[in-house]
Amino acid sequence: MAAIQMSRLHAAHSCTVASQCNLSTEKARSRVAKAPCSLSSSGSLSRGAWGGDLGQMKVEGRKRMWSPVAVYGDSASARSEDVEDDGGSSMEWLSPTSENPMEEWLRKGDEREGDAWREECGVVAIFGDPEASRLCYLSLHALQHRGQEGAGIVTANEHTLHAVTGMGLVSEVFDESKLKKLPGTSAIGHVRYATAGASVLKNVQPFVAGYRFGSLALAHNGNLVNYSSLRARLEENGSIFNTSSDTEVILHLIAISKKRPFVARLVDACEQLEGAYSLVFLSEDKVVAVRDPHGFRPLVMGRKSNGAYVFASETCALDLIEAEYVREVQPGEMVVIDKNEGYSSSCLMPRVERKACIFEHIYFAQPNSIVFGRSVYDSRYEYGRILAETAPVECDVVIAIPDSGVVAALGYAAQANVPFQQGLIRSHYVGRTFIEPSQKIRDFGVKLKLAPVAHVLKGKRVVVIDDSIVRGTTSIKIVRLLKEAGAKEVHMRIASPPITGSCYYGVDTPSKEELISYRLNVEETRKVLGADSLAFLPLERLRGMLEDEAPKFCDACFSGAYAVPPRDLTKFKEEKLKPVLVVNEGFEGKIEATAEETQAAEEEASAAGQAPPVVAA
Repeated sequence: MAAIQMSRLHAAHSCTVASQCNLSTEKARSRVAKAPCSLSSSGSLSRGAWGGDLGQMKVEGRKRMWSPVAVYGDSASARSEDVEDDGGSSMEWLSPTSENPMEEWLRKGDEREGDAWREECGVVAIFGDPEASRLCYLSLHALQHRGQEGAGIVTANEHTLHAVTGMGLVSEVFDESKLKKLPGTSAIGHVRYATAGASVLKNVQPFVAGYRFGSLALAHNGNLVNYSSLRARLEENGSIFNTSSDTEVILHLIAISKKRPFVARLVDACEQLEGAYSLVFLSEDKVVAVRDPHGFRPLVMGRKSNGAYVFASETCALDLIEAEYVREVQPGEMVVIDKNEGYSSSCLMPRVERKACIFEHIYFAQPNSIVFGRSVYDSRYEYGRILAETAPVECDVVIAIPDSGVVAALGYAAQANVPFQQGLIRSHYVGRTFIEPSQKIRDFGVKLKLAPVAHVLKGKRVVVIDDSIVRGTTSIKIVRLLKEAGAKEVHMRIASPPITGSCYYGVDTPSKEELISYRLNVEETRKVLGADSLAFLPLERLRGMLEDEAPKFCDACFSGAYAVPPRDLTKFKEEKLKPVLVVNEGFEGKIEATAEETQAAEEEASAAGQAPPVVAA
C-alpha cells in the first residue's frame, strides 16, 4: 500500500475500546478489527487505525459509530460571501406592520446564520501538469464563491498521496510553504460549504483513505439522499466512520466491493448511490471524474496547451488557468485519465432524464461561467428582462442587491428603459465576526456589509432586484435601510419563483417550514417585508425561457417535483443524535447501544460479580 503523507502528521494509534457501560471488550475490539478502511482529511492512515492523539479522541453519538474527533491542521473562521443576519442585533428589525403573522418565527430567525442559500461545494482535478498543485490552488480561488468554510488539495507523486486541508478561505489555508508540500503532476481540490455534516476540520475534503488495494482521495459536490440508510448498513457490517459527511460512505462502498479492477469497484459503489454527486477521484496513477445519472450538479472538462486535463465545477476555473473548455462530463458518465492507458470514457448507468439544478443559473454559479451548456450571464439578464415584462411598475431607478442580483437588474433596467445605478455598495472586507458598540445599532450586520447611496435613492421610486428570498429576514432589513436613506418607494423584484421547498441535492437550505414563501402568499410576504410592491419571476415564464430543455432542469424548490424522492428528510446532524456516555481507559465519548448489547453487558457484569453498568441519558 502506498504511503500517505499529510500536513501535520500525527502517529496512527490502534483504536481498541472496551465499554464499561454497554459493550463488552471483545465486541468492541471485534468491530474495530472489521473496519475495511480508515479515513482522515488530515492524518496518517492505515487499515483499522485512526490518526490523532487518543487523548483527543471522542466518539460521537450514533448507533454503533466510532468516530474519533482529532482536530488538527490550520483553522480559520469560515467566511460567507452573502449578507447574513447579525445575531446580536436589536429585535426592532421586525416588520413595521402592526400585525405580523411571521413575528414569532422571524424572532427565531434572527438567531440563525443568515437569509441566503449557501453555495454547495466546488471540485477541481488536474492531470498531467508539473505544477498541478498550483493550478489546483488557482482553480479553487476561482470557485471560492461555492464554499468558504474549508479547502483542501491532494496530489499524487511517486506512489504517494500528499494532502493539505484547512478551515477558511483558500488564501488562508494555502501559502507558498504549503504548496511546496504538494508535489506531483496530478491533483484534486475542494472548497466546502457544509450541506451534510458539521462544519469542522475533519469534514473538509478531499478525503483520503488507505485500503487493501492502495490509496484513494475523493472530492464531492452534491448530497446523497440515501446517506443514512447506506451508513447504517455499513456500520452494521463493521465500518467505522471518522466524519459526519455523506461523502465518506462512497469510500467505504469502494473499499468493501468485491469487484475488480478499481473502475469496476467504483461503478459498483455508484450504483448504490441516490441523489446528486459530481465526484473527482485521485489514486497513485489516475484521475477519475464521475457525475450522477441526473446531472444535478455541474462538472466540466478542459485541456491545457501542454495536454494536461482539467475537471472543474465551473468554466470560470478553466479560464483562470488558461485551460480550453472541451465539454461537460455527461450525466451518468465516468471519465478516467490513466498514466498508462490514457483517456477513456464510459457510461456508468442507464440513462435517465437530466435534471440539472436551475439554481446554478439563478444564484450559485459565477456570471462568467458556462453551466449546463448555457451562459449564466445571459440567463440572469433574461430573468430581469422577464420581470420587467411581467411585473412593471412606475419607477425612477433600478438597483441591485450585490452581487448576485446585478445582472438581472441590468436586464430589468434595459427592458423598462429606466437607468440602473448602484444604490447599495457592498463591503468585501467584512469577516464573519465583528465588534459592535455597546449602544446597539439597528440592522448592524447588514449596514456593515451594504451601504446605501443616499444621492441615488433620496426621493426616488426604487426597484430593487434580488436573486431570491429565503427566510425574508435580510430582505426586511434592506427595505428599511433603503427607506431610511430617503427612498420614496421600494419595489422588490425577485429573479426567481417563490422558494417553497428544500433542496436535497447538495444545497444547504432551511426546512420548508422556515421558508417565508411556503408559509405566506406574495401579498402577505410583501407586508412582512415592508415593501411597496413585491413580484417574483413566474415559474411558467422561467420554464418557457428554457424551451425544450425545461424538463431537463430541476426546479423542485419551486414546484415540489423531486426527481429523486428524498429519503433522509432531515440531514444527518451529530448534535441531534441520542447519546449514551461511555468512559473507559481514559477514552470518553458518546454512542447509542442496542437493547441486546445493553443486556449482554449487564449479564457479563453480573457473571463477574460487578454492579450492573449505569447508562446515562
